[in-house]
Amino acid sequence: MAQLGEVFIVDDDSAVRDALSLVLSLEGYHVRSFSDGAAFLSVARTHVPACIVLDVHMPGRSGLDILKELEADRYPAPIFIISGQGDIPMAVDAIRHGALDFIEKPFDADTVVERVRDAIEAHSRRGSSEPGDLLTAHFPGHEMLTPREREVLVQIASGASNKEAGRKLGISPRTIEVHRARIMEKLGAKNAADLVRIVLKDMRA
Repeated sequence: MAQLGEVFIVDDDSAVRDALSLVLSLEGYHVRSFSDGAAFLSVARTHVPACIVLDVHMPGRSGLDILKELEADRYPAPIFIISGQGDIPMAVDAIRHGALDFIEKPFDADTVVERVRDAIEAHSRRGSSEPGDLLTAHFPGHEMLTPREREVLVQIASGASNKEAGRKLGISPRTIEVHRARIMEKLGAKNAADLVRIVLKDMRA
């Protein structure tokens, strides 16, 4: 079977590491697992995989700490956070610090494989779609948006629904909602139509 790319699994629970390694390996990915954040960071800074799956709760450095140290919002690979139902606020915080999306526990093997595959495919399309446009446009407040928020903004401005935008970017509609709310807050928009007016006004001038 041809290798589809390398996936890093970071979790202190050996059962989770083994289960994820097995299903992703069977799908054709080369998997490398880490039991703690320090070991992962030392490798991830010099070797970029196709995707990273990172547990939010670990002894020592938490998943959120690792995202900050790795400067995840600039890291050139999609990063998923594994989160329990009670950790959703923490998962949202992780997205704000550069995580692509979160995978909620309990999860099944097919879901994880599908999410990882979609994220890698979407990431490979980045840079080849919408060259220029809103990704590089200068409008009031543009400097406050993260690269991911700009990508979501492109989808909003094109009229995509949360589900359509999520499919295009390889993330869940729920996470699109998080980004949409952050973008509107940063740009002072009252609704999606107002947001598009703010962004397109200077571009048409």
